[in-house]
Amino acid sequence: MTGTHDGDRAPEDVLLALADPMRRQILSALVREGGATSTSLAATLPVTRQAVAKHLAVLDRAGLVRGHRTGREVRYEPHLQPLERTTRWLNALAAQWDRRLDAIKDLAEREEPS
Repeated sequence: MTGTHDGDRAPEDVLLALADPMRRQILSALVREGGATSTSLAATLPVTRQAVAKHLAVLDRAGLVRGHRTGREVRYEPHLQPLERTTRWLNALAAQWDRRLDAIKDLAEREEPS
């Protein structure tokens, strides 16, 4: 049901979608179950079906789920490629900081105490 390509997903879209604990719980349930409808998810969560549907819409915009109409309901399935790309981006960012911190440490260790 998404209208954009996976390559259009920015890391901040994924991070914003996952910032909410309920959305993380919904995504975890979808991964565990392999897919579900908003009705079946709401039956196991402490929120209404409408709230689940709104959270699913945010996850869908971030590319983390894909919805497919089945009869009168939409079945959502996890789509984790945007999460994997975000993880690679975060790892690259962490590596850059590690290199910078190592350089600072090397400079500090080279200086002799006064």
